[in-house]
Amino acid sequence: MNLKSYLIISIVFLFFSCGAYYNQPTGIEKAIIGESTPATTLLKELPKPKEPIVVGLYKFRDQTGQYKASETGSNFSTAVTQGATSILIKALEDSKWFVPIERENISNLLQERNLIRSTRQEYTKDVDPNVPQITPLLYAGVLLEGGIVSYDSNIITGGFGARYFGTGGAIKYRQDRVTIYLRMVSTSNGKILKSIYISKTILSQAIDQSLFKYVNFKRLLEVETGYTTNEPVQMAVKEAIEKAVVTLVLEGIKDGIWEADIPQPEIDTLLKNYAKENEEADVTAIYGRKLEERRSKFAIEFSGGVTLIDGDYLDPLLRPMGRGALKYFISPGLNISASTNVFKLANKGQSEKGYASFDLNAEVILLPKDKFSPYFFGGGGFGLNDDFDNVHAKVQYGLGLEYLVSDNIGLKIYGEHNLNFSDNIDYIIRGSRDDYYYRFGFGATYYFSKKK
Repeated sequence: MNLKSYLIISIVFLFFSCGAYYNQPTGIEKAIIGESTPATTLLKELPKPKEPIVVGLYKFRDQTGQYKASETGSNFSTAVTQGATSILIKALEDSKWFVPIERENISNLLQERNLIRSTRQEYTKDVDPNVPQITPLLYAGVLLEGGIVSYDSNIITGGFGARYFGTGGAIKYRQDRVTIYLRMVSTSNGKILKSIYISKTILSQAIDQSLFKYVNFKRLLEVETGYTTNEPVQMAVKEAIEKAVVTLVLEGIKDGIWEADIPQPEIDTLLKNYAKENEEADVTAIYGRKLEERRSKFAIEFSGGVTLIDGDYLDPLLRPMGRGALKYFISPGLNISASTNVFKLANKGQSEKGYASFDLNAEVILLPKDKFSPYFFGGGGFGLNDDFDNVHAKVQYGLGLEYLVSDNIGLKIYGEHNLNFSDNIDYIIRGSRDDYYYRFGFGATYYFSKKK
């Protein structure tokens, strides 16, 4: 390849990775109004309250005590923002449900009121003795407490890369997570009325591409490109706090702590959607795993694949097989499977014979509440040839993987080892070891109804 070809390749690399270049800051940018998050829309779409609640907020702190990770030297920058109180006050204001009052720097407010009071007393006593007093401060019916309780780094890391003769690229990603708690306290009796728990993941990605080639004698072409995107931690904290305020409002409506100024049918719809969200959260584990009962009591399986004999002859051949099975689930992770199998066994240059087997297995699903799960099984049975002869007992065991593409259908692959109590499976008796064979299959399982 000549220099022109390598330049074309380099341009193609740049073209496919130029998304970041189109948005590079090439000049001074003006200040803008802060960006919204998905939770901001939810916050502003809340129904209006019948009466706003006066709320006091002294401090919403960073309780992690965590500093930013650094590969070289010490880093004294904190992992999360120290201004979460201001973010929460803005979220309370945007919701239209709360009237936040100043409590974080109340000493400054009280000092200023004392100055107003002393100034009026000093300079207006000889002018008008009936000057009105300074208006009283609002007091809060409830207090909001809590903070950022956790910042977990590198909960998921990974990537992919490839390089061939100096040309290649790599993709890397990392996921962090921030967690907040928000609680509401009654000022009349100190009772904690509600406690809210919200977490938000933070994604970082990096893409690198490079070309390093000698295009001619003493002519080296080197091209590098790439970019990195990091979700701002402040935006993640903002979204988590706004989601906490939305959840607090809905929890208060559900428990009758306050009322929304909308018709009852709309309230019922709102609470129904919130209940559905809670149900999804209850069955969702870390890393987005949906942990719910997925399989019904009864299922039927059909699969096909190949068999490979391990007998007295050399050169075994792969031959087709088919299976049909009925399953009964004793528990979500354990079922009994009764199957009928038809298959052929053959060696190169030797006879090829058809067989059938009837197997009874106990099957254990390791992750019964996940869509994707490994499983293993074992049991016993008997087999016979297609002439209803050569009957023999056997045991079998194996393992596989199953993926549920829907509530009723699961796709699986598996491998199985069959130990026969006969040395005549290949129609030759030699030595003291019995004949074995392997089955490798791919199939589908139909679950008659989803377990509620």
